[in-house]
Amino acid sequence: MTLTLASANRPLQGRVSLPGDKSLAHRAALFAALAEGVSTVRNYPDSGVTRAMRGALEALGVPSRLEGGVLTLAGNGLRPFPRSGAVAPCGNSATTIRLLAGAVAGTRSSAVLDGSEGLRKRPMDRIAEPLRLMGADVATTDGRAPITISPAPLHGMDYTLPVASAQVKSCLELAALGADAPVTLHEPGPSRDHTARMFRAMGATVVSAGLTETVHPATSLKPLDGTLPGDISSAAFLLAAAAIVPGSRVTVSGVGLNPTRTGVLDVLSAMGAHISVASLREEFGEPVGDVTLEAAPLHGVEIAGDLVVRSIDEFPALAAVAAFAEGETVVREAEELRYKETDRIAAIVAQLGALGVEAEERPDGFTVRGGTLKGGTARANGDHRLAMSMAVCGLRAPVSVEGAEILNESFPEFEPLLSSLM
Repeated sequence: MTLTLASANRPLQGRVSLPGDKSLAHRAALFAALAEGVSTVRNYPDSGVTRAMRGALEALGVPSRLEGGVLTLAGNGLRPFPRSGAVAPCGNSATTIRLLAGAVAGTRSSAVLDGSEGLRKRPMDRIAEPLRLMGADVATTDGRAPITISPAPLHGMDYTLPVASAQVKSCLELAALGADAPVTLHEPGPSRDHTARMFRAMGATVVSAGLTETVHPATSLKPLDGTLPGDISSAAFLLAAAAIVPGSRVTVSGVGLNPTRTGVLDVLSAMGAHISVASLREEFGEPVGDVTLEAAPLHGVEIAGDLVVRSIDEFPALAAVAAFAEGETVVREAEELRYKETDRIAAIVAQLGALGVEAEERPDGFTVRGGTLKGGTARANGDHRLAMSMAVCGLRAPVSVEGAEILNESFPEFEPLLSSLM
């Protein structure tokens, strides 16, 4: 599928609401499967990656129902999965396979976790090695999927993560629920804390102090009942679109504002866009609000340090904005981008280059020189975020994106929502 957006001949205007946050959706389905009782989760997104988690849980004997954006799921509790020993297909979702590994180990279940060819290229020893330190019986395939887990008693531990990673941390937090003593995790920098917040909402004991988190063993979790915030990673592309079209003013309602995820707002503001937040509230322990962006002249910035972690999934959107900013935007200390759905550093530079943008790759990041985009044909390379970022560039120049069907993996509503603002 080739996606070509019409160039914006007037400012983007309007207010939109988004499907629920995918990071939270993964956790809501999995944690609901571990709860006692029936969970009800509203604004649940239906996309390839969220179907992966639900499909894997069904393979393990915990089915769910999704109707009208409402997910209902009867939990199995913190016991072995009903179909222990099954092969659980995780699709192309690294979040699914990594979090599920912790849950399988923590419930003393057995399972084979596998996925697409793309997923089989993602590194899995980063979860397998610390799980083994807890006593888990985990085997990978040359450090990658398939992952085979067999029942084994888990022990408490004090562990320092080599790199800040929400997926690794969440995997170990899930396993900790079934350990014989608390598990204390230290991170070298901040990462998303969605798991800790949702655990607390479900009655688990999680103690956080700076970059250290201690999860205590649990005997049960309360079911969930609430509404998922809109996905800030999806909002980033609509906000990026508004930022590059002069005169635009766009509001995204009910978006998640977890401080570990709002780096994209800080970067857009630093580049010159006017951003405001209203109607602050809370869901599942997560801050939620309405975000408004008003377009203004943009300039290049340097992005490094904690800001990289807080905007790690939004760099494709930020790269698109950088293509229209005055001067250079420099990204440093972002080597983790090389281990996403694709090598995002190489892919961003290559595809911007295909559109005439002057961009340069470095080992831990990239540089974009604004004002050089001419248009052309870009390729998604199997990366949904890359597809959206290149499509956004098409608002200011003729751009076609090949392989855009990958959008169905994460944000199938992207094109109609963006069109509604034009």
